[in-house]
Amino acid sequence: MPNSEMLTLLKRGAEEILVESELEQKLKTGIPLRVKAGFDPTAPDLHLGHTVLLNKLKQFQDLGHEAMFLIGDFTGMIGDPTGKNVTRKTLTRDEVNANATSYQEQIFNILDPEKTTIMFNSSWMNEMNVADLIKLAGTHTVARMLEREDFDNRYKNCQPIAIHEFLYPLIQGYDSVAMKADVELGGTDQKFNLLVGRRLQGVYKQSPQIVLTMPILEGLDGVQKMSKSLNNYIGISEPPDEIFGKIMSVSDQLMWRYFELLSFRSMAEINKWRDSCLEGANPRDYKVLLAQEIIERFHSKVSANRALENFEARFRHGALPDDLVTQHLKAVGSSYAIANLLKDAGLTSSTTEAHRMLKQGAVRINGERVSDSKLNISSGTTHIFQVGKRRFAKISVE
Repeated sequence: MPNSEMLTLLKRGAEEILVESELEQKLKTGIPLRVKAGFDPTAPDLHLGHTVLLNKLKQFQDLGHEAMFLIGDFTGMIGDPTGKNVTRKTLTRDEVNANATSYQEQIFNILDPEKTTIMFNSSWMNEMNVADLIKLAGTHTVARMLEREDFDNRYKNCQPIAIHEFLYPLIQGYDSVAMKADVELGGTDQKFNLLVGRRLQGVYKQSPQIVLTMPILEGLDGVQKMSKSLNNYIGISEPPDEIFGKIMSVSDQLMWRYFELLSFRSMAEINKWRDSCLEGANPRDYKVLLAQEIIERFHSKVSANRALENFEARFRHGALPDDLVTQHLKAVGSSYAIANLLKDAGLTSSTTEAHRMLKQGAVRINGERVSDSKLNISSGTTHIFQVGKRRFAKISVE
């Protein structure tokens, strides 16, 4: 592949490359680059937001470069302060080890295990003595650390900053020194830390790494970043039907961003589909292709086809889930208020949400749409309740 095409591919979806001319020059040499992407194992499961970096790492790998997947088992116990307005709770060694094992199992749904080097930063940080750590700390000033927006905001607002939090970007930067990285990938929120690595390599007489930042993927709401804590995520180990339903629920506009950052299809093909939608094609048809591509990657082609069949049956033809189990709810008196029933059955998170869903016409009883928030369900009856497109419950009121 010509260098110009390589650069175009690597720039796909990227927010910034520092410095692009340096990357271009390194590509011209034909020498395989050492490309680093690091993850702190702070949770056992990866979601699609995490795979944005993994996809970019795969692009480098497919072009013949060395993919280095760093598990920050040492930094994970410190806790990344990026974007935090309070000192982050540290993880135990057992928690970090369990999550790291889970990460290794999941990443090879994307990366080629035969061509991927997995590294742990504890392997060099555990060898560092106090004198080495002091030397590392001496490479940056407090003033430079306060250039980081989150540190600066906390300092101005008189919120505590623990000393060990200043060490985090230094240790992440030192990882690049230890790994002799030519390129480091990271989210836009990691730019400060990535540049620390670039500067430290200069201090340690290495060629400074190129920094390539990728945007933070929005979650299902299309506003906030994908996060399990915000419940707007798509986990790569979730059941195929759940992944399919979640992808089909994203907005038509967000779909194209997901295509650019998550799909392995060419941008020429994606742009052709986008033009087709502008000319009147149904975006839903392309959303189906995205959902199937993602499921096939993390499960199988058979699972992707079955998820489509189940989705069509359930949501286009009104079929019910095969595994619907009867819930038994005890009424107070002779009936159960609809909003309380939906909350108690777990179909809504609160009665407030239940009222809102009723008002929006998103609630069905036995397939019939209902909107009366004053409705009471008589005791001694059993009904099928549906909220939105994906939440069902068979409830017996007693």
